[in-house]
Amino acid sequence: MRLTVRFFAAARAASGTESTVVDIDPAITLGELEDLLSAGNDELHRVLARCSYLRDEIAFCDRAAGVGDCTSLDVLPPFAGG
Repeated sequence: MRLTVRFFAAARAASGTESTVVDIDPAITLGELEDLLSAGNDELHRVLARCSYLRDEIAFCDRAAGVGDCTSLDVLPPFAGG
């Protein structure tokens, strides 16, 4: 399955890109996907541990749950302000 991952704010800065497309098994957990995305990038790994996620525009936060059959995942670090 092809998944478009979009990075915002600090996640974008740490990843060095606005988005990436990865081929994954829908059974991959969010935690495993974080490891895949941050392989070799300690700063991104640190940032992802604090992020919230939107899976096809719906909040998704269980790092032990499978990502499932979706087309997009937004990576949202904590934001200051309101």
